[in-house]
Formats: sequence, C-alpha cells, structure tokens
Amino acid sequence: MGVTKTAAAIIALVVGLVIGGIGGYLAIPAAPAGPTVTVTKTEATTVQKTIATTVTTARAPTITLAIEHFSVIAGTTWSGAHDRAAKRLAKLYPWLTYIKDEEVMPDKTIPAARDMIAQGANIVVGNAEFMALPLKDIAAENPSVYFVGIIASDLSTERNFLRYFPRQYQAMYLEGLVAGALTKTNKIGVVSGPICVQNIRRVAAFYLGIREVNPNAKVYLKYAGDWYVPDVESDVAKTLVDTYGVDVLTHYTDSVAPLSVAEEKGIWFVGKDMDIVGEYGWSTTDTVAISFDTRWEVGYDKMIKEYLAGVQDPKRVWFIGMSEPMAVPANNEIMPGQTLIPIVDLQNNKKIGVDAISPKARPLIADSVIELIRLRRQQMIQGVWDPFMEYALVSGGSGLELTGLPIPAKGTVVKQAGVMPSDEFLLAQLNFHLEGIEYIP
Repeated sequence: MGVTKTAAAIIALVVGLVIGGIGGYLAIPAAPAGPTVTVTKTEATTVQKTIATTVTTARAPTITLAIEHFSVIAGTTWSGAHDRAAKRLAKLYPWLTYIKDEEVMPDKTIPAARDMIAQGANIVVGNAEFMALPLKDIAAENPSVYFVGIIASDLSTERNFLRYFPRQYQAMYLEGLVAGALTKTNKIGVVSGPICVQNIRRVAAFYLGIREVNPNAKVYLKYAGDWYVPDVESDVAKTLVDTYGVDVLTHYTDSVAPLSVAEEKGIWFVGKDMDIVGEYGWSTTDTVAISFDTRWEVGYDKMIKEYLAGVQDPKRVWFIGMSEPMAVPANNEIMPGQTLIPIVDLQNNKKIGVDAISPKARPLIADSVIELIRLRRQQMIQGVWDPFMEYALVSGGSGLELTGLPIPAKGTVVKQAGVMPSDEFLLAQLNFHLEGIEYIP
C-alpha cells in the first residue's frame, strides 16, 4: 500500500514525538538510528501468510544477548540448540554479542544475571523454567533489560520479564505420524523428563499423530524425573523396551542415553530438539527414523527487534509456531537458499520435511502416510491447521495436579474437536495425559 509524502511527514512527526516522550522510560539514552532489520508479521486472511517488511530501528545497533544454560552445552540437544541459536544470530548480525553461563541452578540465576548485565547484556535468558523464574525478581530493578524465561508450566510475567516457547508440538505430531507407521508391535515408548505441562503437551501431540495413522498403537510413557539424568534415562528406556516391548522410542530428556539404548536394542529412535545425526553425528539414519530441529533464534530474533525498536511494553508470552518464520537473506548460513525459516521443522541428517525421513525407514511407510505428512506440514506452515484444534482432548485420568486445577476424570472431554484451545490452556493448563496413553508410574 502506498503512502503519500504528506502522510509520511505526519507519521514521522508522530513517531518522533512518541520516541521523545517515552525514550527515558527504559533509562536508555537517546541513540542514533540503528540497523535496517526485517520484521515478519502474520496477516489474517483466508490463509495466513507471512509478510516481510523493512524498518529502521530507533536504537543504536548494539545488542548483547546473554543466555544462562541450566546444563552443560556439549552433548545436549536442549542447551546445545539455545547455544547454536545465539551463535547463528551473532553471525547474522555483526552488531550482536553473545555471552553465556552453563550449569546455572536457581541459586546462581540472579548472580549470573547481574554479572551479565555488568557486561552489557540487554536481553538475559534463563533456558529452563525452574532456574529462569528468579529473573522475575530483578526485572523491576533493571528496567532497560528484557528478561526471558522458557515455559514449562508457569506463565507468570512482568513488563520486562517475558516467557517463551516454540510450538514444538507441531513437529512432534508429524513425528507421531512416522512412529505410528513404523511400529510392528504397536508399542511406542516415551522417556520423559520431569512431569510438567510442557512434556504432557509434547506426548499428547505425538500420540495424536500416532493415532491418526495407527489407531491400534499404544504409547507407553515413563518419567525419568529430571531433564538430564543419563543413568536414569537409560534405565527407563531399557524398561520400556524389555518390559513393555516397544519397538519405537523417543525422549523428552537431554542426554544421549535413550538413543544409545535404541541402538543397542536395534529399534527405531525418534529424535527431538536438534538434528542429532546431521548436527552432532551421534547416530545414523539406520536408527534415527526422524527428528525435528528447534530454531530458538526465530523467537530471539523477534525479541531483539522489539528491543531495537524501543518497545517499552513488549509482548509478554511468545508461543511461536511454524507459520511465524524468521526472515533472512538467501545467503544466510542457517539455511542457505531459504529466506523464511520456521521455528521448528522435521530435520534429519540435514534434510528437511518429508525428505528427513530415514532412507531405511521410508520404504516401510505407506505412500498415503508420506503424503499426509507432507500435507499436514504444509498446512501448519500456512497456519491453517493444528492437531490441537482438529481433535478432541480426552483425559486418561492421570497427569499433574496443579494449584486450583485437578486432573480431569478419565473419559472427560476437556476440549471438543474443531476448537482451537487458548495459548494459556496449552502452556499452563493441559495437565492430563490423553486417553490411550499408558502412563507408567
């Protein structure tokens, strides 16, 4: 849409007055125009589409992104993906500096954050909820800093304490289509970390995909109790294989232990968070049937651009799906040749989408299922379909009792088919395992 010279002048005057009036609110001195950046937005039409627009930011082109990692980075898919995201952004934007700390527990969260702020951090991230929540306590005393906490079950926010999680469940639903087609025993195992809404949501989407292509399949779910406990993860994985007979295994933990069990037992493995074959070389596609990749940089990029634009009251909850990609130059190093990068997608041995399915696994999957995977992926990229809208959510009677939110009785239809649940429900209230998931205490 065109803009007249008169209108442009009026807009420039209004923007100048607004910036001048609120510039001191975040205690940041007036700065020259910053870099030209590309901002993406989703337009509500019959089919959602992403439009890239170019703006000149109001801040100086210097940002320090600080990430407090709850675990070590090496050998993990969770902290490893966050670390990779920040490094990618630092390569993409020469004006961005990345600093980090590892193995940050809740008692270290605030001291580490203060040290990072002293080093110039503008955005401070806690990459796991349990150790990120203390950041809320220092948000008011650092009004010029965006603090970010990854979401597990809690949705508390402040003006500059933001919460973030990708809609990983969309990729996990697609993985479920693959797993449901591959199992011969109709038994699929999930090694999960702690019981929380995040993990309940993950296994729910995975199960919905399985059930769509294989109604006879059963999912066996057992919790390891924490995110990174390799010995426990290994024991849980072996129990699922030896006692329950699963022949496809996935995990929502952060060590390589469940994958090692799958290799040892000669069964299919479904990866998560990163392309564990292509990025880490941990295994081969003879074992890893499919995996998905989380591009945390997509969300961080959106927050950075809000910060650069001088947004005083930023969006507080970022729950980003495949239809809200990051716009990049075609010569980018993240995905060369691509200009729009979804926050999550199927990826295995550096191949994307349907092509990410293991060459060994693909002949075992019916063509109709392959086409369904292709269709559902495209629909979610377009923003016109979602597994949690499509299907009813029926309680299996087990889960996580939250304050004021008991576990619904078995058989309760909590959400009807055809209705998209709220972000609040998916992030903080989905506290029950779906009917059909076998929860093993």
